[in-house]
Amino acid sequence: MVAVPRVVLDTNVCLDLWLFGDPRAAGLRAALHAGGVLAVTDQACREEWLRVLHYPQLRLTDEARAALAGQFDALVLQLPSTASSDLRTLPRCADPDDQKFLELAHASGARWLVSRDGAVLALARRALREGLFEIVPPQAWTPTALTPPPH
Repeated sequence: MVAVPRVVLDTNVCLDLWLFGDPRAAGLRAALHAGGVLAVTDQACREEWLRVLHYPQLRLTDEARAALAGQFDALVLQLPSTASSDLRTLPRCADPDDQKFLELAHASGARWLVSRDGAVLALARRALREGLFEIVPPQAWTPTALTPPPH
């Protein structure tokens, strides 16, 4: 049995998927719904998602926040703990608030970290060079990304 590849989604990508319906994330959304990829989170990343849903500029009602939280929880597996003792090779993000997504991707064995954050995307080549995981924007993640690269 082949394990379903894991993906970590940063908060802006979650907004694209569940609030804005951004077409650049359509391939990722379809793969999540079809079970071709498994999104994972941990307590810190989920708490950030819930906190962002209260940002006044989003103008969400309590009902809309609850619905978005429910959509997230239905498709994103919350891991009990992603603490990893070996973070030596993990790149350091210029924005310390985003480091938790890198740590989650590393500790969970994710194949991808999907982000729109420039500070996170700037680490893509290093993460790949270190053999960690791919860091890609949502529009670069496609269903063909599920195909293993040729050897």
